[in-house]
Amino acid sequence: MPHAVNLHTVNVSRTVERLVTGQATSDGAGVKLSRILTQDLQHRLDPFLMLDAFGSDKPDDYIAGFPDHPHRGFETVTYMIAGRMLHRDSAGNEGLLQNGGVQWMTAGQGVIHSEIPQQDQGVMEGFQLWLNLHSSEKMQAPWYRDFQNAQLPQFQTPQGVDVTVIAGDSHGVKGAVSRDITQPVFLDVHMPQGSRFEQTLLPGHNAFIYVYRGEVGIGGQAVRMQRMAILKNTPQADGVVIEASTDAKLILVAGQPLKEPIVQYGPFVMNSKEEIYQALADFRDGRLGEKA
Repeated sequence: MPHAVNLHTVNVSRTVERLVTGQATSDGAGVKLSRILTQDLQHRLDPFLMLDAFGSDKPDDYIAGFPDHPHRGFETVTYMIAGRMLHRDSAGNEGLLQNGGVQWMTAGQGVIHSEIPQQDQGVMEGFQLWLNLHSSEKMQAPWYRDFQNAQLPQFQTPQGVDVTVIAGDSHGVKGAVSRDITQPVFLDVHMPQGSRFEQTLLPGHNAFIYVYRGEVGIGGQAVRMQRMAILKNTPQADGVVIEASTDAKLILVAGQPLKEPIVQYGPFVMNSKEEIYQALADFRDGRLGEKA
C-alpha cells in the first residue's frame, strides 16, 4: 500500500564508475539466466556476493527450476517480477513466490532448499541477490520470510516515480527488511520518461543500479537496459540522482561493506578455507540443514 513520503534531496550525486554487462549462464537444473554481479566484483560491491537476472517466456529456459541444494554463510533475496515459484527448505518453510513478491532467506549455519516453477507456460522473470553475512552471523540459525507484493512498502513521488522499498529506507519509507550490520538498501524504481529520482546513500556504502527496462542517465552517463552501473564512492556525494530518458525500470542496491575475507565454494560463502572444508563435511555427512 502507498506510504507517506518525506522527500530527501541529494546535494551531490554519485557518478558511474563503470558499466557491467551480465554473463549468460545456467544454474540449478538448467535455468538460463544472466549473472550480473560475478565473483570478481565481490570485494568491490561488498557486502553483495552475486546478482542474477532471469527472464524468459520459453518454458524450457526455466521449467526444471532449482532442485534441492545447500547454502551456508549468507542471505538470498529473490524478487519475482513475473511468474510463480514454490520454495521448500530443510527448516520446514514453504512459500509461493509470485508476481511482485520477495523471498528473503538467511541460510546462516545451513539450509537445503528447492525453488520450483509453478507454471508450464508464460513469462518467468526476476532477480536473485546474494547478501553476505558478518563472520559473527554466519553460523546463526536459518531464517525465512515471504512477502507478497501488497506487503511491500511502496510510494510515488510527485514526478510519478513508483518505488517499492524491499530493504532499507527511501524518503522516509522503511522497507520490508532491515539488517543492522550490512544495512542493505534494495529498491525497485519505475520511472516515467523525463522524470528524476533522488536517493540518499550513506558515505562508504557500496552501491549499484541495474536497468531492466528502458534507459536512464546518471551524471550524463547513459545506462541502457540490461546494464549494471557501479556507482563511485565519491566522499562528498550524499546520494545518487537518476534521470529517465525513456520509461524505465531499475533496481537500486546499496550496503555497508563488511571488509572481511570472502571465501566461496559454490553455495558456501565463509571467511576461511577451513570453514569451507567444514561446510563440505557437514553437507556430506548430512549435518547441514538439520533441524535444530
